[in-house]
Order: sequence, then structure tokens, then C-alpha cells
Amino acid sequence: MHNTTEVFLIALLIIFAAPYLVWRLARTDHYAPLVVVQIIGGILLGPGVLGAAFPAYYAYVFNPQVVGALNGIAWWAVMLFVFVAGIELDLGEAWQRRRETGLTSGLALAVPLLFGAGAALVMLQWPGWIGPSGTRWQVVLGIGMACAVTALPILVLFLEKLAILRQPLGQRILRYASLDDVAIWGVLALILLDWQRVGRQAAFLAAFAIAAVLVRKLVRAIPANDRWYVGLVWLAACGFAADWSGLHFMVGAFIAGAVMDKQWFDEPRLDAFRDNILLAVMPVFFLSTGLRTSWGVGGAQVFAAAALLLVASVAGKLAGVHLAGRLLRWDKGEASVIGWLLQTKALIMIIFANILLDRGVITSETFTALLLMAVGSTMLTIPIVARKLPGLA
Repeated sequence: MHNTTEVFLIALLIIFAAPYLVWRLARTDHYAPLVVVQIIGGILLGPGVLGAAFPAYYAYVFNPQVVGALNGIAWWAVMLFVFVAGIELDLGEAWQRRRETGLTSGLALAVPLLFGAGAALVMLQWPGWIGPSGTRWQVVLGIGMACAVTALPILVLFLEKLAILRQPLGQRILRYASLDDVAIWGVLALILLDWQRVGRQAAFLAAFAIAAVLVRKLVRAIPANDRWYVGLVWLAACGFAADWSGLHFMVGAFIAGAVMDKQWFDEPRLDAFRDNILLAVMPVFFLSTGLRTSWGVGGAQVFAAAALLLVASVAGKLAGVHLAGRLLRWDKGEASVIGWLLQTKALIMIIFANILLDRGVITSETFTALLLMAVGSTMLTIPIVARKLPGLA
């Protein structure tokens, strides 16, 4: 028998080794970058696959003590990652190009949201999708938003991989995604609004507005190296305050980064920080996400729901972006490339769905369908865009 520390290290060995070996040996990078393989690995290591095949081994390795330790790492990891995503936002540039950015972002969000809400109404014809604390409108809006969101951090990684991150096209795509990232947290706040804690939430928003002004002045005045440490203190404080107010700590993490200016941080160091988070701790989050998967309503029904959501998500995003392209008279092919990149889901949608699951709005079966949709959406991006991108040259 191994002690808890040894079992924890066995779990970490599995978490880091298995996805990497699959990614490297199977050479999946073209259609499934390492981050996608890690997400899929988390699903396979969860109770729906590994737990079903080897229940005794699963219960031994992923016992409550180990899962608790992994969850602690996962919470901090994803807070850091979302914090960096908030820093990446360039709302000043979006304001300068507000007509183009607003129209494109609005259509790229609203159309897939409507498509996703329609898919949710179809799903709700059968039981098993509404959580114990959820209502019909919360689930419909939550699923619709999950189909509409763009995963800004993963999008940044994909733009880097395609060598267009610093090019005008890449910056345009980031502007569109930035507003959608703001919108998802606004919608999440609406879904999670706790009428018994409205006072706390109002107090949090008022205090945050004042604190953000003070923190911005402080960060501008201190040396560059100190900004990183102060940023982490600010992140932890915002995460705690947001969770205390009745919102989720992820909401606090995102807005903590959003009020920071990207130019305050050395760009290569910020990129390296994000990459190190992905390398060292985010695989633990993907594993903890996989531990939540469930097939309790029947595997076929979950997969059918995931397929329906994937169609709604991709078709809605492409339709919205193509409509924007037509109204703004984009060059031929631009709308297709932009639409396929903006339909990337993965991390942000998984975080969004995690929050809905944590708050009991959706069931674990709904979460699993959304997770599968996110994986499918993300796996489609690189192969299709890599084929279409040379046509824009």
C-alpha cells in the first residue's frame, strides 16, 4: 500500500505522461494539438472510461484525498490562465474600431447563441439535463452561450501555431474574441444571479470598481518585476471576493486580468508565463474536468446531444461571421477563416460549463455533452483553417 503522497504522484505521472506519449507517438499535432489531447485524456481517465473499465484501480488512484489535492492545483491553474486571458484583451483597440468589432462580435455571438438555445430546447424534450438548482431558462441560456463562446486563450495558441498572431488578421480575430469573452462572463453573472445575495454582488461590483482604479495606479508606479507579484495578490483577492459575493471565482479571475493593460507586462515574458501554466499545471485541470464526465442518462443520448450541440455551435458561428463579412464587405475567404477560428471552444467553454455544473444549473450529463462538443469543435479548427489560410495570401 502506498501513502497519500505516493498515490498523488502516481496520479500526476499518469496525468502528464499519458497525453504526452499519445500526442508525440501518434503525431496528432495537425488535428489535435497537445492541449486537445490533454482534454481528451482527462475524459478517458474519468469515471466514464477508466473508472468503468478498472473501478478498483480508479478508486485507489483517484481517491478523495488525491482528488482534493488535484482540485486545489486545478483551481489555481485555471485562475491563472483566465487571468492571463483577461490581460490579453485590448479593449482600447476594439473601441477605436468599434463599428467593425461590435458588429462582427455581436453577430458572432448572437447567432450561435440562438442556434444553441434551439438545440437546448430540443434536448429538454427529454429529462436529465437540468441540474438540481437550475431552471429551464438558465439551462437554455447556458447551453446557448456555451455554443456561442470563443476560447480566447486557446485561440491565442492556435494563432501562434498558424503564425498569424501578430499579423493584422490575427489581431482582428483577437478583437472579435475579446468582446465575446467579456459577454460570456456577463451572461454567466446573469445566469448565476442569486437574488438573496444581490446586496453582496452590488457591494462587490462597487468595491471592485474602486479597487481597480487604485490597483491600476499602483501597478503603473511599481517596478516591472513587482507587477507580477502584485498581480497574483490582486488575482487571489478578486477570486475570493467574487466567490463570496455569490458569483464564481472565475468571474473574479477574468475581470482581475481585464482591468490590467497588456503593455504593463513584458510581452515575451507574458507569453512564456502562459506557456508555462499550460505546461506545468493546466493538465491537472483537464484531468479534474474529466473526472466530472458521466454517462448516467445513457452514452448514446449524451453523444447524440453532443453532436446536436456541435452542429448548432459551428453552423451558428459560421453563419454569424459570414453575415458580418457580407455587411462589412470583407475580401473573399476572410469570413470562413475567421468563423472557423472563432468557433474554437475548449478551455473557456469548459470553464463556463464547470461553473454551471458547480452551481447545480446543469447535470453532469449536460456537462459531458458540452465537453464533447468543445473537444470536437477545437479539433476541427487547425485542419480546416490550415487548408483555407493560404487562399488569403
